[in-house]
Amino acid sequence: MSDNSSTAEAPAPDFLDPGAGRPRIAYRRTPGKSPGIVFCTGFMSDMTGSKAMAVEAFARSRGQACLRFDYSGHGESEGKFADGCIGAWFADALAAFDALTAGPQIVVGSSMGGWIALLLAKARPDRITALVGLAAAPDFTEDLMWEAMPPPVRAELMDKGVIYEPSQYGDEPYTITRKLIEDGREHLVLRAPIEFAGPVRLLHGMNDPDVPWELSPKIARMVTSQDVRVTLIKDGDHRLSRDQDLDLLRATLAELSA
Repeated sequence: MSDNSSTAEAPAPDFLDPGAGRPRIAYRRTPGKSPGIVFCTGFMSDMTGSKAMAVEAFARSRGQACLRFDYSGHGESEGKFADGCIGAWFADALAAFDALTAGPQIVVGSSMGGWIALLLAKARPDRITALVGLAAAPDFTEDLMWEAMPPPVRAELMDKGVIYEPSQYGDEPYTITRKLIEDGREHLVLRAPIEFAGPVRLLHGMNDPDVPWELSPKIARMVTSQDVRVTLIKDGDHRLSRDQDLDLLRATLAELSA
């Protein structure tokens, strides 16, 4: 579920200490007016990807506040990736949201970040005014990973506690832990209506090899808001990082920010 197409970046990040002995969270915050924009990255991705950078540049051009950050074990944040899980990464996102933003926010979630964004919307409905999903992948640990595993692979994961699967987005394989699967079941969002009243925009490439495009209409059905739109990009892939994809993202944010 990686979604990064990274760009070079020099400035060192700031760090948030969420307390309770948890790893510090690396972040970059742009001050500005409301509504602010929060970017949630994908599985094994980081805040230096092209979509995160495009969102920040868009916000800067309009004088809007923006926050991007790395979950623990991702990018420049502390911690080990293999120790993480959906619950831990949601806790990171919630800590960053509460400590580093003020006023109404638009939350953009890419791939796994779409799951995190929905969890944030359930936790802070009074602060989040709109959601944008980019190849959003809620419940992917159960519906895309576990369901696709043959019985011998499931048995190996349960016995050894970890398996490694090749990634088409880099040399580093996906690390899938038993903890990731079991914790994911505690945070599933598509088994019941998702209470959210604000606008929801779901952008999905129909050539996505990782997250089926049919998942976005399913999310649209599950969200209680009546202001929900699904945009399918017929030749789009999972990353949605081409110039035309980023133009669509900027236009979507401009509409929601108006």
